[in-house]
Amino acid sequence: QVQLVESGGGLVQAGGSLRVSCAASGRIFSTNAMGWYRQAPGKQRELVAIITSDRSTNYADAVKGRFTISRDNAKNTVYLQMNSLKPEDTAVYYCYARVKASYSGSYHDYWGQGTQVTVSS
Repeated sequence: QVQLVESGGGLVQAGGSLRVSCAASGRIFSTNAMGWYRQAPGKQRELVAIITSDRSTNYADAVKGRFTISRDNAKNTVYLQMNSLKPEDTAVYYCYARVKASYSGSYHDYWGQGTQVTVSS
């Protein structure tokens, strides 16, 4: 079993910055992609940013140039630095990881419980 624990959400004024973190723990042999999704009230969950094990990244158009995703493979941790935040960034941010529990096993997707990010205007 794998657990993803997020931290760092909160309330910030527009134009401000926040950093959220997500640590994966449990039975982990290797971690492929890690990333962040978000879901605003009344909207579908959407991709924010994702980073592969070789640190290739992909960002949603809405956050390009403002958010930066990074990871520490030794700690199985992914970070999302959010700058120039806008009210429309307000959402619950969910951590995601694709994890393999053993050498011969297959990858499975895991999700964190979410952390609230609120940007006031």
